[in-house]
Amino acid sequence: MLRRDWSLAEKIGQLFMVGFEGTAITPELAAWMETYGWGGVILFGRNVESPAQLLSLTRGLQMARQRDPMPLLIAVDQEGGRVARLKAPFTAFPSAARVGQTASEPLAYEVGQTIGRELCAVGINMDMAPVLDVLTNPANTVIGDRAFGRDPLGVARLGLAFMRGLHSAGVLAVAKHFPGHGDTWLDSHVALPFSKRGEAQLRACELLPFQEAIGAGLQAIMTAHVIFKAWDPDHPATVSSSILSGILRTELGFSGVIVSDDLGMAAVSETMPWEEVPLRAIRAGVDLLLICHHRQRQEQAYASVLRAIECGEIAEAVVDAAVARVQALKARLDRLLQDVPTPPTLACIGSAEHQTSAAKVVEQSAHLTTKEVPHGD
Repeated sequence: MLRRDWSLAEKIGQLFMVGFEGTAITPELAAWMETYGWGGVILFGRNVESPAQLLSLTRGLQMARQRDPMPLLIAVDQEGGRVARLKAPFTAFPSAARVGQTASEPLAYEVGQTIGRELCAVGINMDMAPVLDVLTNPANTVIGDRAFGRDPLGVARLGLAFMRGLHSAGVLAVAKHFPGHGDTWLDSHVALPFSKRGEAQLRACELLPFQEAIGAGLQAIMTAHVIFKAWDPDHPATVSSSILSGILRTELGFSGVIVSDDLGMAAVSETMPWEEVPLRAIRAGVDLLLICHHRQRQEQAYASVLRAIECGEIAEAVVDAAVARVQALKARLDRLLQDVPTPPTLACIGSAEHQTSAAKVVEQSAHLTTKEVPHGD
């Protein structure tokens, strides 16, 4: 429920998830967190030295948000395979493609649960996974082996199992990249991709895993910086009200939090004026604006949203609805944590039990044919 005592400035802070530099809470970082009241943070390799250091950092981040009784969302990209921000001694899991080759829902659940236990142990409460993109274009290198496979039903089954595994460990799952990044050629980190697939194809293939996950209780979805010509030939999904408000909210009935992919990626930040990016995303239906890098851009985006509401370009009621959804997600996190029978400790990280889970994927999967492609921060 939306707190009535929040100022407009405090409410706007709840709409942002930001990245930052450093591995420890400094007085300056704590003051910045409290000043803007960010709703969440996202961590990268640059923030990590060791499990003990990471736990100290996440605890400090939570303490720095004294005005908000709800937990700070602390996220990371820990998919397994080449997109894993937490390296050794954290358990290295094979890619989703290898999990897909096993076709085993119990194993996908075990992978999600094991990753979730290691995240929970260091105070991370949100994983930007599973990838629910269907790899309909084998030449797609940005998704590639990050997808569970080419069959939408298979992707749905394994993605849901992975999601349930994360939730069982007290970690929120964020499915990505809606409505589907699997058919593209270009990488949205550096260019604006598009999909030429027809509406019937999109509904039968790309939407299916997301539709199944929503029905199974998924509470957070990340957008794709991709143009879908069948639905909106002019705007990528992140800033398309036709796709987010029309298809995702109205047609699929999703009532959870819509998280943007990183707004600093070239697909959006270099195809429209920067000050317009967060405004267009909010108008389209995004609840949580992800900006992974550059403090100046983060603060500029915050100021842009504040000005837009103060001058009536965006109705405050839109912000109130988004903040209420973010708060409901945090309440959901609280309930997930209460259901964890024994909270994991640092001792579980890279344990023999967890290494055995990773080895099962290798043993049970067929030879991986999808080319491994490096993927940096």
